Amino acid sequence: MSKYLVAPSILSANFAKLGEETTNVLNAGGDVIHFDVMDNHYVPNLTIGPMVLKSLRDYGIAAPIDVHLMVKPVDDLIPEFARVGANYITFHPETSEHVDRTLQIIKENGCKAGLVFNPTTSLNYLDYIMDKLDIILIMSVNPGFSNQSFIPSTLDKLIDARKRIDQSGYNIILEIDGGIKIDNIRKAAEFGANMFVIGSAIFSSNNYKKIINSMRNEIEKVIA
Repeated sequence: MSKYLVAPSILSANFAKLGEETTNVLNAGGDVIHFDVMDNHYVPNLTIGPMVLKSLRDYGIAAPIDVHLMVKPVDDLIPEFARVGANYITFHPETSEHVDRTLQIIKENGCKAGLVFNPTTSLNYLDYIMDKLDIILIMSVNPGFSNQSFIPSTLDKLIDARKRIDQSGYNIILEIDGGIKIDNIRKAAEFGANMFVIGSAIFSSNNYKKIINSMRNEIEKVIA
């Protein structure tokens, strides 16, 4: 397994002190900040937009930010997030009228592009677009809320996605998001993930570094 990335999801952070929380989780060993954008339309929750991302950049957050768009329609928001400092932008195929075009919009705005798959969404969307992807994100919960339980059947989808990536020859990150904790992150790594979105498991702890180190130790058992 190649280099892995820990991506704390600030959806589970204390929004009253978001800049401080983000700084602390990066200092504790986070690699990428995962930024969940929900519209109360495509998913049953309403979260944050480009102004919040800009505020983090203005605060001094320099780490890569992975923007997960759970909005419909999706295309018009992509330039807004790119303009204020997104590095990665991922979206769900169900939110786009033309998946290939949406991927092009992300690339044209200078960001790395990814496609997100809900637990019951077929990976067949990948058949003709592998050359345009930097990330494939597998949801191991239904999108909308933090602190949900991991759906075990997601592991089968991880195997399939990893096989597709390896056969393609492209350098694509395989990301997993939802219910990732110390007791299952090793299994996700064994099944091919190399970027791990972790929310409540980190932010519900009073020692971010201890949790992140424990998770890295579990992953290292796979890649040793």
